[in-house]
Amino acid sequence: MIQFDLESQVNFDFLRQDWFNINMHRLLTFVSKVLPEELAYAHCDIPCGIYDPHNAQMAAHTVIRMTELLGLVKREDETKAEHDIARMTRVKEKHSDIIEEELDTLQNDYFKEEHFKAYPNLLALFAKTIKSATKSRQTIDLKAAEETLAGIQEIAEIFFKTKNVKPVRVKSVYPTEREIVLYE
Repeated sequence: MIQFDLESQVNFDFLRQDWFNINMHRLLTFVSKVLPEELAYAHCDIPCGIYDPHNAQMAAHTVIRMTELLGLVKREDETKAEHDIARMTRVKEKHSDIIEEELDTLQNDYFKEEHFKAYPNLLALFAKTIKSATKSRQTIDLKAAEETLAGIQEIAEIFFKTKNVKPVRVKSVYPTEREIVLYE
């Protein structure tokens, strides 16, 4: 019969810890390769206090302009027409993304419960504007693009009122020849 002296045995706990670390690393490496990676973007998680509806207004003007230009494409040279349509659609899509991102930032980061109480139609205005922005993205519908701009302008007016400044509409210098909301 063999007897072991327990006190004289070597402690192998470090091997168990190494085994765990190695296999955990392998597992995480495998999971990171199998699951899709997505980037998360945020305006700011500090919060920085820098918010402005200007970018949404500019993007809405761009969507209007691209919609107008898409309606003017000449089909005399089919290759050029397809190229122009692809480029204008890409710009329209990009600016539709900007609209959605900017409205999301204003709705979820800037406007607080007290703003929604003071302006009870604000939440419905966001929903209506996002719906028209989606329609203007999916179609070549000038009316939907104009409704998007109108909604953003109303949101901008409320935004500036919450900053205790007077919102004013001025004619833009853009080819859309529509207004933008600024403040005095």
